[in-house]
Order: sequence, then structure tokens, then C-alpha cells
Amino acid sequence: MNEELDFVKEMFDKISPKYDFLNRLLSFRQDSFWRTQMVCAAKLPKDSHVMDVACGTCDVALEVSAQLRGRVKIFGIDFSPGMLLLGRRKLLDKKNTSITLVRADALNLPFKKNKFDAIFIAFGIRNIMDRKQALDEFHGALKTGGRLVVLELTTPEKGFFRAIYLGYFKQILPVIGSFFSKHANAYRYLPESVLNFPAPASFARTMRSAGFGQIRFKQMTFGIVTLFVGTKKTNPFKPKGTIV
Repeated sequence: MNEELDFVKEMFDKISPKYDFLNRLLSFRQDSFWRTQMVCAAKLPKDSHVMDVACGTCDVALEVSAQLRGRVKIFGIDFSPGMLLLGRRKLLDKKNTSITLVRADALNLPFKKNKFDAIFIAFGIRNIMDRKQALDEFHGALKTGGRLVVLELTTPEKGFFRAIYLGYFKQILPVIGSFFSKHANAYRYLPESVLNFPAPASFARTMRSAGFGQIRFKQMTFGIVTLFVGTKKTNPFKPKGTIV
């Protein structure tokens, strides 16, 4: 039994009813802007096949569908039944048929290799202990030239804003989150998981070790989130000098 996995799944199940509300409140509605930038960064062509990992209540998947005007096939996966239930309700309300939801986790993707044009994961990679294994799974599921796009909460590196941010993140956010969600542990876990997430350059090196190239990252909103993009290389194990 993976005790960390069970804890995180139980936590998200419990906070799922207030998840969207708290995302908007605690980010001062910046989360919508971040997701828009995330989907734009993938530069998706029409009729793409897309996977949204740790899809939660489907906000990223719905943004993909909106930007491509429904000309896309999206699979949203999450290991939290509570999140998937809310996601299904949201899709029914919006009459969206381009998104299919699957209960699964990032370390064991239930799809064939080389299937997807893009994989998104927003605010989920820090909750995975073995990030390298997850990145290996994503790499295998992408088509050659496909893009992995990761959006994650990060810690501002220095300056006056870092002190303000840490004060808000450690002291105020847990109080607000636990008041509305009635789950104090979740919003104590959140600051810990963010502060333990590696610096952007370090995570970019982990992406490279999983076989991704053309890696770039962009810090947004004073560094409290970072957007990472990597591309599955063309024949990464092909010896140099080989003529195609």
C-alpha cells in the first residue's frame, strides 16, 4: 500500500466540494489566467488528442476544449473519485462531449504508447513522490514531437515579495482553506508540498532526464507559479550521424 498516495487521494476527496471556490479565492482568481496561459503554451493543432493528468474538476480540459472550439479529443484522468464526480457534473452542465474522464493515476496510465499530442498536469506533479517515473509515463504516452505542459505552484526566490508570500502561505492560507473546506490537514499540507517542490531549474533537469527536449519554463505572478514546457524528442536514442 502506498500510504502517501492514499493520504493524498483521501484529502482531495474530502476537499473536492469546495475545490473550485477555494482555488479562485486563494489565488485571487489568478488560476483562470494561469490555465489559459498553460493551454496556449502547448500550441495545439485542431483535432489533437490530449490528456489532462490530475484533472480535478476539469478546468484545464475545459480550457483546452474552449480554445480548440471542441475540435479535440481529451482524456481527463484523476485518482480521486470525489474530483471526478464533480468533473462529470460540470461536463454535463456544459454539455461537453469532447472530454472523457477516467479514474487512474499518473504512474500507471491506461493508454497505449505514442497516443497524445499533448499532456497537461496542473498543480498535480508536486503530489507525486516519484516524479521521474511519472515523467517517464508521460513521455511514453506522447507522440514524437508531442508536448508536456506542467503548471505548478512554486516559491518566489528572493526579495520583499517572498517574505509577504511566505507569511500568507504559511499563516493565512491554511486558516482560510480549513475554514471553508473543514479539512485543516489539506491546507497545512499545501504549503509544505509547495515549499518542498524543487526550484524550476532543478525540475527542468528532471524533465530532461526523462527524455524531453526544448525545455523552457516561465515564472508567473512574481514566481508563485511556474509553467514548464517540454517536447518529446525525435528518436532520442538514435546514434549521432544516422541518416534517416
